Formats: sequence, C-alpha cells, structure tokens
Amino acid sequence: QVQLVESGGGLVQPGGSLMLSCKASGFIFSSYPIRWYRQAPGKERELVAQISFAGNNKDYADFVKGRFFISRDNTKNTAFLRMDNLNFEDTAVYSCNARPGGRDYWGQGTQVTVSS
Repeated sequence: QVQLVESGGGLVQPGGSLMLSCKASGFIFSSYPIRWYRQAPGKERELVAQISFAGNNKDYADFVKGRFFISRDNTKNTAFLRMDNLNFEDTAVYSCNARPGGRDYWGQGTQVTVSS
C-alpha cells in the first residue's frame, strides 16, 4: 500500500535550519509530483512547495521563497524540504503528499517548532 513517512522535524531557534525528508513506498515514486504542506494550530493546511516527478520543475509559496528548497532523489524514493532562516510563523506540522491513481495520500506529518 502507499505510504509516505516524514522525518526531520524538531525544535529550532529563529534563523535556524532544518531538513525534512519524505520516504515513499507502494507506488512508482518517480512518476508523481510531490507536495509539501503545513498546518499551524488553528489554521488551514497550506501548500508550501511542490516538485515535478523528474525534479526539474519546482514551485514555492510566496511566504517561503528564497528560504525553503524542495528536492527529490528518485533512486531512494525520497523527497526533501530544506528550510533555512526559519521564523516563528513557520511553526507547523509539515506533511508530504502524493496523488498516485488520482487519490490523495498523506504522511503522518512531522512537527516543526521555531522558538527562542
């Protein structure tokens, strides 16, 4: 079955960096775009970044442009989200998403907390 497993979250000070990973299984990873979303307490889930199946096209939400960088390694069925210059507003649960067969699949999410 399709599985997405995120890791790499944690507690970081403002201005710090984290690298999130999304390990996929159960589908042909290299055939599908991957999206990273986040949801902060009391807020709706929002799209952070997305990457095409081959990794050559990347899009970012305006609020992370220049600070977050999405990538993927299709040989390892893994997508990444590098987050630099984190600020308090980046505190959220980050989840990766794929849509094999037209159905949405989500990981369990990884908590990112930015605090001094």
